[in-house]
Amino acid sequence: MNYFYLVPIASIAALLCAFYFFRSLMKKDEGTPKMKTIAGFIREGAMSYLKQQYKVVIIVFIILSLIFVTMSFFGLQNKWVPFAFLTGGFFSGLAGFFGMKTATYASARTANAVQKSLNSGLRIAFRSGAVMGLVVVGLALLDISLWYLILDFFVDNADHGHKLIMITTTMLTFGMGASTQALFARVGGGIYTKAADVGADLVGKVETGIPEDDPRNPATIADNVGDNVGDVAGMGADLYESYCGSILSTAALGASAFALNPTMQENAVFAPMLIAAIGVFLSILGIYLVKTKEDATVKQLMDSLNRGVNISALFIAIFTFGILYILGFSNWIGLSFSVITGLLAGIIIGQGTEYFTSSSHKPAIEIANSAKTGPATVIISGLGTGFISTVIPVLSIVVAILIAYLSAIRFDVTHMLTAENVSMGLYGIAIAAVGMLSTLGITLATDAYGPIADNAGGIAEMSGLDPEVRRRTDMLDSLGNTTAATGKGFAIGSAALTGLALLASYVEEIRVALLRVNDNVLEFADGHTVDVAKASFVDFMNYYQVTLMNPKVLAGIFLGSMMVFLFCGLTMNAVGRTARNMVEEVRYQFREFKGILTGEDTPDYARCVSISTKGAQREMLFPSLLAVTVPIVTGLIMGVSGVMGLLAGGLGTGFVMAIFMANSGGAWDNAKKYIEMGNLGGKGSHAHKAAVVGDTVGDPFKDTSGPSLNILIKLMSMVSIVMAGLTVAWSLL
Repeated sequence: MNYFYLVPIASIAALLCAFYFFRSLMKKDEGTPKMKTIAGFIREGAMSYLKQQYKVVIIVFIILSLIFVTMSFFGLQNKWVPFAFLTGGFFSGLAGFFGMKTATYASARTANAVQKSLNSGLRIAFRSGAVMGLVVVGLALLDISLWYLILDFFVDNADHGHKLIMITTTMLTFGMGASTQALFARVGGGIYTKAADVGADLVGKVETGIPEDDPRNPATIADNVGDNVGDVAGMGADLYESYCGSILSTAALGASAFALNPTMQENAVFAPMLIAAIGVFLSILGIYLVKTKEDATVKQLMDSLNRGVNISALFIAIFTFGILYILGFSNWIGLSFSVITGLLAGIIIGQGTEYFTSSSHKPAIEIANSAKTGPATVIISGLGTGFISTVIPVLSIVVAILIAYLSAIRFDVTHMLTAENVSMGLYGIAIAAVGMLSTLGITLATDAYGPIADNAGGIAEMSGLDPEVRRRTDMLDSLGNTTAATGKGFAIGSAALTGLALLASYVEEIRVALLRVNDNVLEFADGHTVDVAKASFVDFMNYYQVTLMNPKVLAGIFLGSMMVFLFCGLTMNAVGRTARNMVEEVRYQFREFKGILTGEDTPDYARCVSISTKGAQREMLFPSLLAVTVPIVTGLIMGVSGVMGLLAGGLGTGFVMAIFMANSGGAWDNAKKYIEMGNLGGKGSHAHKAAVVGDTVGDPFKDTSGPSLNILIKLMSMVSIVMAGLTVAWSLL
């Protein structure tokens, strides 16, 4: 039990370090009065949007909590679930709020520091991004620690083995709160930012020919606000729930796999928490290692960020062996390699994403070259690149799944599907997801850095700073596009492993749900019976006939795959509708107020901010609620086997689609940036205008639909877990 207290200590260390970085940031100079004014507009718009979003989310959370209370009243759900659900959503929202607040204070300070040196700007932007990373891991581990202590005190069960199963499966449910909040943040923020971005680009850069972030463009403030609400608050909430989901699903699987050995069961529950806790300290170390020289190229800047991430990953791999050895696992070496497999898969996915999206590599340059023949060839080239880019992440996850599973069972290939080996193998896959996310503190810092650098460039442009300042911020921004794309790839890869772990955890929740409704025996068709409390994963798979020949499983797989395309279509169209309103508003202002383009009149920025805010609030509800209702309806109609098919179909299709969309969008964006660096005619050329069209198409790909899919995958799993009691109590087929 003493080892456990390292977890809350790590959470406090992360939060204190984040506070220190924030205080250090606030001591930096924000620049000229004009820079302060523009930063104030962006900050005000971002906070205004977040308040509106939270009002909608609170209503949804209250309704869902009342449903859970009703289920608890009828014995279909644990009485702690409504409270756990609310705290999960609260901490997820709080992480996004703190991260975005920091980002809105950091942008002008980054632009001002870049006037002095590139390294100064990089340090401010990166350490401000680190606030987001450290707040996410700090609040997540704090939430996990508090709930473990609360449930350990209140859950009264003479059978200690079953007590830990009850605790871990109950803790899993606060992941649904985090997932629900994350989906609203991602979808709403993505619609907001891309509607503003599309409006600003199409009318400003393509039709009017004015530079990006020109203060004459009415949509430019909304565009900069959107970077914060979508790419900072949204990404933070997204990875918060991945982080929690991986730790909690591993704990639940560990409680099940070692149910007959109380000491090892407790250690198996603590193992993912301790790995994550050590990862916090190593992330802080990595953050301090990020620095660069003044005349650095984009590649050297990327190498600087990678140095911090890779050193943190190397040390967590070494420490994992010690942690699992001290905890007394008989196969501590094999499980350590499972963790390392997850770490390596995350790094490979990141490197593969960097190759396909960075303006320093061939794929993005080829897309830029295709711009010489117009927008159509840019679209074709970007789609082709996106399709091809799925190979490395998918192969990485496939190999990671197999190696993590086999390492956990000592490579006993002959008996890999026995009841004991399935439990241990699934624990290995789950702990691989923990490994991938163990250094999230610094990994998320590299991602949150991107929108801060982007905003810094916008503020430099709008404030009329020296062109050299904009050139430097463009270097930081180009790097930010790559780190953002890498972060999305990492988030999606972690979602795949976490989703698989949650799929296994769903089976464990089925056991608890059956016991809750006093269904204590599984009766098979051949007449033999198995006690639910002692049933293995294989027993549950056989009992519910989860095979590819079961039409309910096949129907579920097709439904899960369809959900991915339906969700993408809804969110893409939502961006399109809101963007149309934005385009019409920007055209109206240019048409009716001629003095805007001459600099005599000031654009009405507030109207554009309002259009994006209202559009995002209106459009985010239906796709988000669909993700909650479909697993429930599937369970009520087709039961457990139908839900298993739904989750498998959503996981497989959603993972590949998310990678494709994120990488296509990132490659289009950096192809445009490559031209803007002075290649192929530079800004204002025909090639540039064609590349802007490609970038505009890619915007909702990479910042709305693509990143939202990894939350969809996990939210459907979380909803299924929380609703397991209803599914086992009643289904039509």
